[in-house]
Amino acid sequence: MPARMGDGAARKSPAEWAYERMILYIQRFEQGLDSSHEVAMGYTGGAGGVMAIEGMGFFDPDLVTFYGRDEDGLKTQMIQHVTQLNVTLRAVPKERPADPPRRIGFAMMSQWEGGDAGDASA
Repeated sequence: MPARMGDGAARKSPAEWAYERMILYIQRFEQGLDSSHEVAMGYTGGAGGVMAIEGMGFFDPDLVTFYGRDEDGLKTQMIQHVTQLNVTLRAVPKERPADPPRRIGFAMMSQWEGGDAGDASA
């Protein structure tokens, strides 16, 4: 990961801090789910609803983005400023009951630790 301006040490932006913490919250939430449920995100304002989270990312210095599918299966992306980050994690039934549950927290964690973050394609 490229170093940020400062005293020579890599510094994290507010967006990167929020992104990393959200991954941890999603992982902990998923640990409490049974095999018939997956994580989704409830949101409010405008046309509130639920989005099945497929990934997340951040754009330095201050934006966090979530992407996935809404209740109708439509591709959805939510972009939030870190000062207004307010996320509700929800357990929703799997779309395909026969498939193993998707656990995105672990996939995002492996990309976070070893990959380039910040491109909104976690």
